[in-house]
Amino acid sequence: MNIKPRYVALLMVLAVLLGAAGSYIGIEYFAKGAQESPQTESLANADQNADNPGNTSGEEQNKATEDQSESADLAKVEQAFSTIKENYVSEVDNDKLIEGAVQGMLDTLEDPYSVYMDQETMKQFNQSIESSFQGIGAEVSMVNDKVTIVAPIKGSPAEEAGLKPNDQILKVDGESVEGLDLYEAVLKIRGEKGTEVTLQVDRPGVSEPVTIDIIRDDIPLETVYSNTKEVDGKQVGIIEITSFSEKTSEEFHEALTKLEKDNMDGLVIDVRGNPGGLFTDVQEILKEFIPDDKPIVQVEDRNGEKSRYFSDRKEKKDYPITVLMDEGSASASEILAATMNEAGGYDLVGTQSFGKGTVQQAIPMGDGSTIKLTLYKWLTPNGNWVHEKGVEPTIEVKQPSYFYTNPVEIKEELKYNDNNEKVKNIQKMLKGLGYEPGRTDGYFSQGTKSAVEAFQAENGLEATGDVDEKTGGKLEEAIVEEVRKEENDRQMDKAVEALFE
Repeated sequence: MNIKPRYVALLMVLAVLLGAAGSYIGIEYFAKGAQESPQTESLANADQNADNPGNTSGEEQNKATEDQSESADLAKVEQAFSTIKENYVSEVDNDKLIEGAVQGMLDTLEDPYSVYMDQETMKQFNQSIESSFQGIGAEVSMVNDKVTIVAPIKGSPAEEAGLKPNDQILKVDGESVEGLDLYEAVLKIRGEKGTEVTLQVDRPGVSEPVTIDIIRDDIPLETVYSNTKEVDGKQVGIIEITSFSEKTSEEFHEALTKLEKDNMDGLVIDVRGNPGGLFTDVQEILKEFIPDDKPIVQVEDRNGEKSRYFSDRKEKKDYPITVLMDEGSASASEILAATMNEAGGYDLVGTQSFGKGTVQQAIPMGDGSTIKLTLYKWLTPNGNWVHEKGVEPTIEVKQPSYFYTNPVEIKEELKYNDNNEKVKNIQKMLKGLGYEPGRTDGYFSQGTKSAVEAFQAENGLEATGDVDEKTGGKLEEAIVEEVRKEENDRQMDKAVEALFE
């Protein structure tokens, strides 16, 4: 059969749409309490109308009109494909036109979480994940068309190097990532263990871009860490969740069971810097704590229809609980925090969370490419949508100011009388380390010079009072060491204190 190229295009577009609809049905069926997909219902009825042309009920006439409109829209796509294919000044590849059409449709959604990966990108992405689990270890997202760090993974090279939530990546190894989609940028950042990547990032509150060198390494796969802390004769259990993966709820249950057997008097759940993950796993964890009288989470589809998820637990735990969160807590972490507060009445300690209130599903397109599409909003037990707003703590606590300092980038020595953001950053570090710079406004004063001299003398450096590359490196090392000390973690201290207030 001889089919003109424009009809091939139309058939390919239809295949894309029908393939998505088929996957969408499976997703809806999998979700408890979800309604049948309106898109699927429309397609089914269209087939029935075609088989029964004499049926002219008002509802079916409306559907027929909608089908005619959709056919006209597809005809427009077909015409555009044919016009470009047959008339453009250079020969055009069919596949590229189709790929561009699919990408263009997703771009019009203006949703950073709905993305398309073509066959080659998907192949590279899967290989980079499956082969080694190596890279820098950071969750990223598109925010205002910028590749943005949601949170570095605990113990990862990204965390060690000083990447922070809301850092926006401008360049990778000197090459701009502007115009790249999320996964294209990610593939540039990833790489083999032991190799170095240089990121230039735009950091909120810093006037100049920050350059960060990171040595790629194996990314830790463990997602649950637990320990105990004795406070005034009481045993406090601490469970940190770094992300929500397939085994997180199982690991959490094991950790919680052990702490309960050891007769802990209270529990702190720490989801700071946790970028989220699997929707199902956070539900399983919440079922450990939330009674069945309130939903643990709600999901709303495109028509406003809500599905509510409940636990089968009859009563709350007999010990107090607090949840720790910060600006790097996103998605599933925010579900946990909001639900523990609204349905459990537990305090949230820390700072406002990231603000991601949507649920995505990866939808294979049948040819090796994939669409990750936003299908639902998730809502808190009380029906609140935290998207782009975040979850507010009930007890706001910020870390010491030196926790928020930046890597020291020295191109020219910082000296007396300099006045800039880099000096301000150094002053915050000195103050955090116990050296009094006199001021922290960015002016390199005599007091700052004296503080630098004292730091240099105590760290085996020439006491010049100027900040060169060696001094900057030593300052960074000292600050990282301070940040890692448990006694400096104000948020954790308050979370423990709040248990017994």
